[in-house]
Amino acid sequence: MVGLACYGVAGWLLLIGAVGIVRSRHLVHTVVSLSVAQAGTYVLLLGIGYQDQAGAPIVGQDQRQPVVDPMVQAMTLTDIVVSATITAVLLALTIQIAKRHGTVDPDELRALRG
Repeated sequence: MVGLACYGVAGWLLLIGAVGIVRSRHLVHTVVSLSVAQAGTYVLLLGIGYQDQAGAPIVGQDQRQPVVDPMVQAMTLTDIVVSATITAVLLALTIQIAKRHGTVDPDELRALRG
């Protein structure tokens, strides 16, 4: 039951983030919406790795007890670090666009259109 709830929350976060990206009229709002969509991947990875009544994967522990796969946790932490890096780079680009063009409204950035 917990797994299905995690998938639902992950899908909801992804959907809300995607709607925010599509409807955004400000570059900072777009970056925040992307971060919300990326948060859906954290919940999805943790939902995949969840095991009921499972313990931590510690060496020397009772071998009959099921343990949680540590690879999923490592992938989630890596996803968080990558997300923070992407957010920082996109916000730095937004600052540079604001300095160069004087606006962060994508519709008003005529100089960037091809």
